[in-house]
Amino acid sequence: MKMSELLAPTLREVPAEAEIPSHQLLLRAGYMRKVAGGLYTYLPLGLKVLQKIEAIVREEMNRAGAQELLMPIMQPKEIWEQTGRWDLYGEEMFRLVDRHSREFCLGPTHEELITQTVAQEVRSYRQLPLNLYQIQNKYRDEIRPRFGLMRSREFVMKDGYSFDRTEEGLEEVYRLMYKAYERIFARCGLKTRPVEADSGAIGGNASHEFMALAQTGEAEIVFCEACDYAANVEQAECVAGEKEANEKSQPLQKVQTPGKHTVDEVATFLGVRPQQLIKTMIYLADDKPIGVLVRGDHEVNEFKVANLTGATTLTLADPKTIVEVTGAPVGFAGPVGLAKKIPLYVDHAVMAVAGGVVGANSPDAHLINLDPQRDLVPLGAQAHDLRLAKAGDPCPRCSEGKLSLVRGIEVGQVFKLGTKYSEALGAVYLDEEGKSQPMVMGCYGIGVSRTMAAAIEQNFDEYGIIWPLSIAPYQVMIVPVNWRDEESRAESQRLYAQLQEPGVEVLLDDRDERPGVKFKDADLLGIPLRITIGPKTLAQGAVEVKPRKEGVFELIPKERAAAWIENWLGEAGA
Repeated sequence: MKMSELLAPTLREVPAEAEIPSHQLLLRAGYMRKVAGGLYTYLPLGLKVLQKIEAIVREEMNRAGAQELLMPIMQPKEIWEQTGRWDLYGEEMFRLVDRHSREFCLGPTHEELITQTVAQEVRSYRQLPLNLYQIQNKYRDEIRPRFGLMRSREFVMKDGYSFDRTEEGLEEVYRLMYKAYERIFARCGLKTRPVEADSGAIGGNASHEFMALAQTGEAEIVFCEACDYAANVEQAECVAGEKEANEKSQPLQKVQTPGKHTVDEVATFLGVRPQQLIKTMIYLADDKPIGVLVRGDHEVNEFKVANLTGATTLTLADPKTIVEVTGAPVGFAGPVGLAKKIPLYVDHAVMAVAGGVVGANSPDAHLINLDPQRDLVPLGAQAHDLRLAKAGDPCPRCSEGKLSLVRGIEVGQVFKLGTKYSEALGAVYLDEEGKSQPMVMGCYGIGVSRTMAAAIEQNFDEYGIIWPLSIAPYQVMIVPVNWRDEESRAESQRLYAQLQEPGVEVLLDDRDERPGVKFKDADLLGIPLRITIGPKTLAQGAVEVKPRKEGVFELIPKERAAAWIENWLGEAGA
């Protein structure tokens, strides 16, 4: 391809709405253009990268025994009602009504539709197992689309679904998909870490996310350096800890704490450690108030609370509701006397606190000397893991490790769905004895467009993108310093033709532009190998080669240039 014919409009200035490197560089380098919030047109370069990623996904899915199909984007309301997700998915779902007043959605995912399809076609155990996938646009009405392709309203996704007779069969295909995902992301040039994760609205009883490690990632993950434990911070297990020494419990005592609302304010005022404070957080679980107790230096993990209570929605109570429930303003709620009004859920670290401090359920007052065994257990309090993990926590898997905290971008996720969807939608088969059994399902997703953005978040510098060779739109870029110079132009065209013969993906900058403009564009576009041709190098009978990643220049005799480039591409894994 010649630059003079390529639609790749580069920008010198960073667009105002672009907050992270991938968003900035995809716009600046002419890979995509914004249509509206969370909606983008992929220009030719951007589409080529997407197609490279899709090709890798297809190869690995097919290698693992999966079959590709394609389902409609529009899905009828009825099948989503059968699984209860029409209401559960909430406002993120794009909904529409056709001319016959029938309701549909634009698919955010396809568990219902694939299950219905298999239910209609599979009858016997002889037709199982099945592993099916598609690559297709998905739609989610994000409340705040941001970060370009990281959180958009339309995105490209590979979603796959497996159907087995037994849990053992599901375990086997789950392992195959897990390994396939490791290969896919490695081939895309991504550094990823699989972590234990919450299944969310998809459901199921086990899940792993594949996180591309990057400082700009929206998700936080914890991992242990001493063993292989890693988990999304929302899913990470927390160790209860040993009970603090307390020679003799003192009676509960009410003390005045005027105007002291926060943990730090109360701890300083009373001369105690933040770890001795016990926060009583008031939530609305499906609009019903509950209390959640965590230590003063810990934070509530709302995903754990929702899973424990079975709540579909969980939100912090507003100040008015807190006053109605506790009799006190924000900052003074406590468990004593509250258990008779609302359910209380206690983090297990709270039960180890000695000489605890809690709100007194009255303005400007706290209770001191709380003994959880004496004062909370009789209230019916049961300990659960309800807090967010943090750096420095002991590892829940090994005895010597401590947890570290890093940020990551979710690029893929695998789920063990079990029979949640097959039972709801009648996806059953007849076993060897002629008995009807629900199919055991798995679900496997990859964010294709998000993978493109994640690759940039891990591979860029101050000058632009540094594409991994496997997904770069072009492998080689030839940059004649002066297109008007006859010898430079002729040598550039000769090398361009030579490289095209064996199928090298090469981009020729044949524009009549200043050298500085061409070099800046070459770095911005991120093509893995740049070949510079000009009077100075030709006077030495050579061309200049520069790998984008290493940035080291080297002179190669022009007669050997094509062979050198092919060899470099081979060694680099092309």
